[in-house]
Amino acid sequence: MTEKKVKVIPRENAVFRMDENGVWHNAHGRFEHPKIISYFNRSIQKDSQGYFVSQMLGEVVEKVYFPFVDTALFVVDIRIKDNIELVLNTGNTVLLDPSTLHTRDDSLFCRTPDDLVKFNQHALARLARCLDETDQGLMLNMGGASFPIPDK
Repeated sequence: MTEKKVKVIPRENAVFRMDENGVWHNAHGRFEHPKIISYFNRSIQKDSQGYFVSQMLGEVVEKVYFPFVDTALFVVDIRIKDNIELVLNTGNTVLLDPSTLHTRDDSLFCRTPDDLVKFNQHALARLARCLDETDQGLMLNMGGASFPIPDK
């Protein structure tokens, strides 16, 4: 089996970027077409050099490292059952571990073993019924227990 050739586009030469809300942009503005947005999100990968999207161009794998703010991974939906399942922009799902939550600059984040993940506005709205503002700060109510969410 022959190794595929890889063409790397460094972050500074990328023609698209992701903003602090997980929205893709290019020189003409924000991406509008849902299928293109979904394709880019599903294509996000990470290696030792950072986040990139990749695609096959003939016999060549093109890896484009792109600029982003804070993180390239976002919680885009929440499924609340016996536990809380986080749906990421990549299509992957993660069970919420309350000990990994924190806030910063009015945003909610969680940490997975490998990545920082930010909650988008839709996910925050869905999670709101499980959140309480108390004298001790923001708390997550899950499974009959309350978990403090520290500010970092």
